[in-house]
Amino acid sequence: MIKAGIIGGAGYTAGELIRILVNHPECRIAFVQSSSNAGNRICDVHQGLVGETDLVFCESFDLAAVDVLFLCSGHGRSAAFWEEHPVPSGLKIIDLAQDYRDGHNGYVYGLPEWQKEKIASADKVANPGCFATCIQLALMPLAQAGLLDRQVNVTAITGSTGAGVKPTGTTHFSWRNNNVSTYKVLEHQHMLEINRNLGLISPKPVADIAFVPVRGDFARGIFASVILDCPELEEEWAVRLFKDFYSSSAFTFVSDREIDLKEVVNTNKALVHVVKRCGKLVVSSVLDNLLKGASGQAVQNMNIMFGLDEKAGLKLKASAF
Repeated sequence: MIKAGIIGGAGYTAGELIRILVNHPECRIAFVQSSSNAGNRICDVHQGLVGETDLVFCESFDLAAVDVLFLCSGHGRSAAFWEEHPVPSGLKIIDLAQDYRDGHNGYVYGLPEWQKEKIASADKVANPGCFATCIQLALMPLAQAGLLDRQVNVTAITGSTGAGVKPTGTTHFSWRNNNVSTYKVLEHQHMLEINRNLGLISPKPVADIAFVPVRGDFARGIFASVILDCPELEEEWAVRLFKDFYSSSAFTFVSDREIDLKEVVNTNKALVHVVKRCGKLVVSSVLDNLLKGASGQAVQNMNIMFGLDEKAGLKLKASAF
């Protein structure tokens, strides 16, 4: 039985992580740390866990008592955490922040569809960003085929949970409801990991990717639309390219029909749809930003790192309504 610890347990991603792990057949949670909630019951903060766990948030913890540590604190805090705590021998680390996504300090970028074998032998994994996961799944087959040597335009809309649990002016219900807005246009931080990884995959230099993020008036999920000029590419060939790329994927599937966000919310699945129109290739991808875009993918990485069934604890089903 794998013993897991969680640092920064009060946020949305930590709540989803706990929800998965308390029902995981091969894992037991040893501690969940939260400075702001130490002493409080976890189900009093993550109220959807009432009846699921009697665990209490802690302030102090023993890293030597766990096999895997999940870091769910804010961006920049992971590096600070390791400045204060030595890493016990044999501890596996899965970091959900962006601190190590560039691969320094021996971290492996945790996108299983790309480098599952490296994840399997890794002790330290940097979990990808939610936008980065959704957009890369729409672009990686094209990058591998050397087809990103031209302008790529991406628009992706995300739910309010992507902004975190702390309320802001753009996450309050009264502002977000019945409203759509852009933010960080062409400057989103996830472009760093997207550009870096696509450049590693592609046999040719990758052209600029113009990314417009959009705030949606829903709680969870990401819908990304990618458009690029491909007059020389036949639709049938492009669809086959994607299906071959994801043929062994546990959670990413290529749909023959147009996809909906509701098909993936509350699951660890990602769906991709490819179509050719007016000389342009249009790729759509959808996922749940808290699951395949964060905590679900983190558990998927844990499963791979410990040699478990990749789907262990992750057979979550979408609602029909």
